[in-house]
Amino acid sequence: MKKRALLSVSDKSNLVPFAKGLDKLGYELISTGGTLKALKEADLPAKAVSEITGFEEILDGRVKTLHPYIHAGLLARRDEESHVKQLAERDIAPIDVVVVNLYPFKETIANPDVTEEDAIENIDIGGPTMLRAASKNFRDVTVVVDPTDYDAVLDNLGDNGGTAEFRKTLAAKVFRHTANYDAMIANYFVDITDEEDPETVTQTFEKVQSLRYGENPHQKAAFYKEGNVKGASIANAKQLHGKELSYNNIQDANAALEVVLEFGEQPAAVAVKHMNPCGVGIGETISEAYQKAYQADPVSIFGGIVALNREVDEATADQLKDIFLEIVIAPSFSEKAIEILTVKKNIRLLETPMEINETDTKKVVSVIGGLLVQDRDNGKILANDLEVVTDRKPDAKEIDELLFAWKVVKHVKSNAIVVAKSDQTLGVGAGQMNRVGAAAIAFEQAGEKAQGAVMASDAFFPMPDTVENAAKAGIKAIIQPGGSKRDQDSIDECNKHGIAMVLTKMRHFKH
Repeated sequence: MKKRALLSVSDKSNLVPFAKGLDKLGYELISTGGTLKALKEADLPAKAVSEITGFEEILDGRVKTLHPYIHAGLLARRDEESHVKQLAERDIAPIDVVVVNLYPFKETIANPDVTEEDAIENIDIGGPTMLRAASKNFRDVTVVVDPTDYDAVLDNLGDNGGTAEFRKTLAAKVFRHTANYDAMIANYFVDITDEEDPETVTQTFEKVQSLRYGENPHQKAAFYKEGNVKGASIANAKQLHGKELSYNNIQDANAALEVVLEFGEQPAAVAVKHMNPCGVGIGETISEAYQKAYQADPVSIFGGIVALNREVDEATADQLKDIFLEIVIAPSFSEKAIEILTVKKNIRLLETPMEINETDTKKVVSVIGGLLVQDRDNGKILANDLEVVTDRKPDAKEIDELLFAWKVVKHVKSNAIVVAKSDQTLGVGAGQMNRVGAAAIAFEQAGEKAQGAVMASDAFFPMPDTVENAAKAGIKAIIQPGGSKRDQDSIDECNKHGIAMVLTKMRHFKH
């Protein structure tokens, strides 16, 4: 009996050469719709599925392959005598190869103007059903979902009809593909029904690249991206120069990007080391902003990651080339900047949009055996939101500096303290077990520059000791959430030293 191959694809890349290969190997070709038309136009002897089923497709194509003559041909086990007998009794021929890729649901919902009707009409039913049936019966059926596998499939089929081990590998790929497809549909319906905390969370990601290793050389790692991620994202970045990103590079680059996105209104530069900002500056130009970020901590920035929210021009590139940097991230690079920076072999240049993805509202963190899911920390504080609690009120310049420091401290590991002045960080105390320790690091780093500077704390002061030390360092204004039972002690300490203090009533813990 002649072997049969069923082809029904949305992505017609390399379809005709592959079908010709199947024809040459002696396979009878069965097809539907646009795929059938493409095969006919290539003068291939393909039959319509309706010729096999004796049933014309109906409901605008919603029903065409959902038929026993198709699915019995896919699911029948060749080594099961009763299956073979039942096929013969009903004059059903087995199907040996299935080539299917699905309606473009992902691409459809990526359109910001997509209607619910369009999205639903692009939910494939027959395709996943055939793929699952063929994959379940992989011992006898070769199932192909990815056009990049066509050559390997033809090579394998030429070896006495293929090997079961290869067919199993293809089936595994299909089940990942259909799971990914169903997850996208499930998440779309979560969105359009405004589900809060659904009973199951289904995430799907596509591989970007294998990584040499993870945080340490003994840890294996890979990088995956969310299916339809939009806007600012390292997963969306285009690498213009440099060697492959490492696991730690990606972590740090993401941290730098998150900080710089806080400053969309002004040119801003952020330097990050070990996922904490070590220098942040804003200015009239991106060159000025970078110079401030560099001067904030010229020691820690060495070997770090820099993110900028404006195009890198020649002047900025000249500054960037003077030290070793792992990565520079920006929305674009001028031709001259690329010429200057690509002289350095090891620097990685990443181009990514700087538009915030408004649909990326959840943050997911893995724990042993589970996931924590929470809203992203998108909390914003404006000048009008601040509560002044001290005798001395901060002036307009101090308010701007306090809000600048507040945007930075949000992205510093807790316990976190940031000292800033004149649109520039001066000291960052990160990830300490107590707030006094975090402040001590920030004050030491700022040194004499702390005189007349402002200070931000990611959470309240449980005791007035941090404020007392701030006064000794020369701090003139403090921004903090408030909420401690001993807030008044810190307020009194501020009044004692003429320090202005404002409360945000919003905490920014980052563990």
